[in-house]
Amino acid sequence: MLNIKVTKNPNPKPKPTDESKLGFGEIFTDHMFVMTYTEGQGWHDPEILPYGPLDLDPAAMVLHYGQEVFEGMKAYHTADGRILLFRPDENYKRMQRSCHRLCMPPVEVEDGVQATMELLKVDSDWMPTAPGTSMYIRPFMIATDPKLGVRASYEYKFVIIMSPSGAYYKTGLDPVNIYVETKYVRAVKGGTGEAKTAGNYAASLIGQVEAKKDGYSQVLWLDGIERKYVEEIGTSNAFFVIDNEIVTPDLSQGTTLPGITRKSVIELARSWGMKVTERRVTIDEVFEAYKAGKLQEAFASGTAAVVSPIGHLKWGEHDMDIAKGQIGTITKRLYDELTDIQYGRRPGPEGWSVEVR
Repeated sequence: MLNIKVTKNPNPKPKPTDESKLGFGEIFTDHMFVMTYTEGQGWHDPEILPYGPLDLDPAAMVLHYGQEVFEGMKAYHTADGRILLFRPDENYKRMQRSCHRLCMPPVEVEDGVQATMELLKVDSDWMPTAPGTSMYIRPFMIATDPKLGVRASYEYKFVIIMSPSGAYYKTGLDPVNIYVETKYVRAVKGGTGEAKTAGNYAASLIGQVEAKKDGYSQVLWLDGIERKYVEEIGTSNAFFVIDNEIVTPDLSQGTTLPGITRKSVIELARSWGMKVTERRVTIDEVFEAYKAGKLQEAFASGTAAVVSPIGHLKWGEHDMDIAKGQIGTITKRLYDELTDIQYGRRPGPEGWSVEVR
């Protein structure tokens, strides 16, 4: 267990007065958690201190070679006044896998969860309570060794910051328009696609920017070799309901992020007796299912948006209007069930909801 030093912010910021205008990731709480790693000493000096700039040398290796991993999770305010985290152990397990791929020292799962809980308790008065709001939590790790030689850093910072947030998509649960990217690629087999690291998102920006110019909310990425296998949708995992079967790309290629919400969707749907298949799926198969009238629904899953229905899919010259631009029944059921669990309106499977103590 960490012995966390707490230094309260002597100049707390004014808190939002209108929670309907929070946006996503735009406002930050009064405090942050910071812990340091030194080669030979391990992780040390865990502390919660006033939110502010990090002291970073211009030669810090993260700035030159991109050694960085991060996570995204949420805390929810329940109707009876509790604060719940949704499967935080899964986030820190995934962070450990990302650290391994980036040659970074992992933080123990229990330590990450403890630090998150302690920070939430210190900034509990920042917890939004309006319907649909949550506390977005961003743990991240950066290489801080001030060296320009290309190698793994010997020094790191592990930091957690928090942001009271509204809905990720301003349109709420309305179906979104998705553009299938065929020019650029996000990841290749053997690369860092399955790690939650900054470089993956930097590589995806150009596709997202160009798609938004044409009026699309996000990009559906295809594989980097054959440009035919479906991988991810922006910051989310992809699901298709084809002839009453829920199909999602499997994780065997190491190019798709193993989403916590993805895992939860699969487990929930299977517990309801639905057929869920994890396999490689081509964009051609999706289009053929659409032409045959078998593509019933499509949706994306992720921490920020939870479950987001897809109303329109653009692939080259092909336009696919899905579920008549409405929210499909399976998509709606998954969204309702997940958010009910997250906000404590109903119990979920054991270990999914963790109360901040």
